Amino acid sequence: MMSRAEIVAEVYKHLENKNLRKHTLAVEAVMRKLAGYFGQDADRWGTAGLLHDVDYEQTKDDWTRHSQLSADMVEGLGFDKEIVEAVRTHNEMHHLPRETMMAKSLYCADPLTGLVVAAALVSPEKKLSAIDGDFVMKRFGEKAFARGANRDTIRACSEIGMELKDFIDLGVKAMQGISKELGL
Repeated sequence: MMSRAEIVAEVYKHLENKNLRKHTLAVEAVMRKLAGYFGQDADRWGTAGLLHDVDYEQTKDDWTRHSQLSADMVEGLGFDKEIVEAVRTHNEMHHLPRETMMAKSLYCADPLTGLVVAAALVSPEKKLSAIDGDFVMKRFGEKAFARGANRDTIRACSEIGMELKDFIDLGVKAMQGISKELGL
């Protein structure tokens, strides 16, 4: 298994955009927190979060390839089937079944991070420390707010047995824990 530093280096080799890099770190943080919540291996779950969009810059003009190429890359790096399948199934456009808790968690954690970042950026302080789950929940109901954060995908947290409010609280806390790395 690669070290976290090696995984981050691999991701950064493929993603030059600083916001995409921050997004992968945010998803990693949420996945690690979810792993703890479910009593799973935080390193493995965090790895899925770090690697889920490794193909993003290569596939941005052909979304039919997004997540499929990432999964092939992750498999080529020697990661296990559960991580590969979580990465492969996180893109809803393929309508692939998400069968493991890791895959279901990655699916709903991915857009949550965008919603949380958007909420932080509209706070007067523009910091994660200035928001909480209640603040994000209020914004969640505003259709015009953070349109790219698919609400139905976030609501899929019910598939992992979490209430929306609890899921959002967990995500906010996870991202607050790495606020320096996220620049928020």
